[in-house]
Amino acid sequence: MTPRDVSGPRMHGRAKFSTAPMLKPLFSHRTVGIAMSETVELDRAADPQAVKGYAFYDWGKSAFETSVTVAILPAWYAYLFLEANGLTTTLGSIEMTADALWSYAVAGAALVVAVLSPAFGVVADKRPIKMWWLRTLTYIGAGATFLLGFDFLLGGSEWVWLMVFFILANIGLNGAGVFYNALLPHMGTDDEMDDISNRAFAYGYIGGGILLLVHFILVLGVGGDFVIRMCLASAGVWWYGFALLTFKYVPEPPMEGEEEYINLKSAYKQVIQTLKEVSRFRTLFIYMLAYFFFIDGINSVTALGGVFGATVLGISTTELMVTILAIQFVAWPSALYFTKLSAKWGTKEALTFSLVGWVLLCFAALAFAPLAFDSHEQYDVLVEWDYNDDGIPDSDNWDGDWFSNEEEIAAGTDPLDYTDNPSDLPQTWLQDRLSSSGSYVVYVNWNVHEIAQKADFSDSEFNEQEWATTFSSALPVEIDNRSDLYGWTWGETEDAPHYAAGVSSEQVQALLDSMADSRYSASVAGGPLDSSIALGIDHPTNLGDGPIDVIPDTARKVVWGPLGLSVGLQFLLLGCGMGTLLGGSQGLARSMFGQMVPETRSAEFFGFFGFFGKVAALIGPLLYGTLTVMYDSRVGVLSISMLILIGAYMMRMVDVEDGRAAAREEDARNRGISLD
Repeated sequence: MTPRDVSGPRMHGRAKFSTAPMLKPLFSHRTVGIAMSETVELDRAADPQAVKGYAFYDWGKSAFETSVTVAILPAWYAYLFLEANGLTTTLGSIEMTADALWSYAVAGAALVVAVLSPAFGVVADKRPIKMWWLRTLTYIGAGATFLLGFDFLLGGSEWVWLMVFFILANIGLNGAGVFYNALLPHMGTDDEMDDISNRAFAYGYIGGGILLLVHFILVLGVGGDFVIRMCLASAGVWWYGFALLTFKYVPEPPMEGEEEYINLKSAYKQVIQTLKEVSRFRTLFIYMLAYFFFIDGINSVTALGGVFGATVLGISTTELMVTILAIQFVAWPSALYFTKLSAKWGTKEALTFSLVGWVLLCFAALAFAPLAFDSHEQYDVLVEWDYNDDGIPDSDNWDGDWFSNEEEIAAGTDPLDYTDNPSDLPQTWLQDRLSSSGSYVVYVNWNVHEIAQKADFSDSEFNEQEWATTFSSALPVEIDNRSDLYGWTWGETEDAPHYAAGVSSEQVQALLDSMADSRYSASVAGGPLDSSIALGIDHPTNLGDGPIDVIPDTARKVVWGPLGLSVGLQFLLLGCGMGTLLGGSQGLARSMFGQMVPETRSAEFFGFFGFFGKVAALIGPLLYGTLTVMYDSRVGVLSISMLILIGAYMMRMVDVEDGRAAAREEDARNRGISLD
């Protein structure tokens, strides 16, 4: 068989382009120094420089997928949302939690790309514009990511700014992904596909991990709102900067039969015609259906895992970043390992193995739960006895004695300090002390969530502003003269909190009783109410009211508690498991599709690939968000695991060799080559 020689991508000026001028670039760009062969063959060996250029796009865009989508933005968004709204905000007549609203934002961005990607793929197969669209959508995605750092421009509604530009960045990312993935079949032979795809993902994990490490150091070492915003903006710069290497070294794939004139209507007609050809590409469409389910679950886990951890488990930004950092550096070698595993077992078998692992991980996530508090300092609102009303709390160090703290010692010896007034009857001494005059001081944990900064609460919500108003003399709060809303007063540093002093025992008891329906916790040390606590029904450690809370509650009693594993460590273990499977599942899923796609129609079929993936990205978050609103977030996670399980089961019906044969026949037909 002798392939027909054709030239590379031809140059054209501005052509009349009917109803879809946006589908044609203002000029067709031919990369200087094209390294790939301009002879169209059924298989071409990979060019190392082009493969590196291809992989560097993953290196760049992974900054958005790690630092932004998973590590920083979910916790930052949740913080700003909770500060502005409390646990929920009302859209129309529906109450929405932070994670439910976030899932709908992810779904909205996916819907836009899902509708456009198949037709755009058709056009990209008719004109040499894959690289042009990759550049254009990268500008949109990276630019919107950069603007995430400027949420302060919408003071009071910063979370809205974040949602808008996050949606735009997602459109850029997912849209560019259609054309980026469509380049894969042109990068090398079928046998090289697993290696190229997994290598690109490995580059992504390294690149995303390096920038995440820098962000982690900045957040821990410097801290502050400015650092968070700078990290978000820098992810856009990182994405754009490394994408320039892709634009330089990856050429526009050569094509034959280039068309001068095509519009959006014609493109959708071709999409419909392709759907009618399902019987010719039966294996490929079966795989796309399986892919629809399992990638839906995987992408939903990666997109929503951060906000689930922040809002449901109470994971801090630092804990979240440590977990994502671990994922990156575990996923890098795992992606390369799965290349070897696929060579030994086969692509399909290695991919199925990874999917089973994902289902098990989702079930494990259902069991995650913060440990019950075992010390006074872990609670949100801290109430401590001050026997002499000096505004400084006594230190509770009970071992038969009650010692004064350093401030009281510096101010003067405590006459009731057992060390200064020895007694053979320490219990009598304690009773004497408790019966003496005194009051409580109240302060808040440095990590407590801000009081919801809104005036209107629905009837089913705990009205945090009304609560703060009622107990303004018993809580360390102050009113903002600009917004007329209450907020916490933490103090200058964690070690020097602001106290609400002179609080009576009656006020403290009323405060504890009032917190039953809240998301806060409180603990009392010393005085008549010593060891009293309050744990709001919506506090992360309060389990039992959800439909499947028996799972995390049992796991906490039987596993996490006895082992002493905090929820941060639990989340880290999950992250390491995710990292082990991510590279294999994502890289092999793309590679397996690329092996069965006709090279001459790669953009069209990867448009369908993108369509299925984006509709899946729409269904997963919608399903999660809906079940979260109806039940709770853990039920949402359970639904995600079912999607992956369905996809894994359907993989049994995929015959990879049959799919490859169909692709070769279609390429030969389009190139006028006989396979006989």
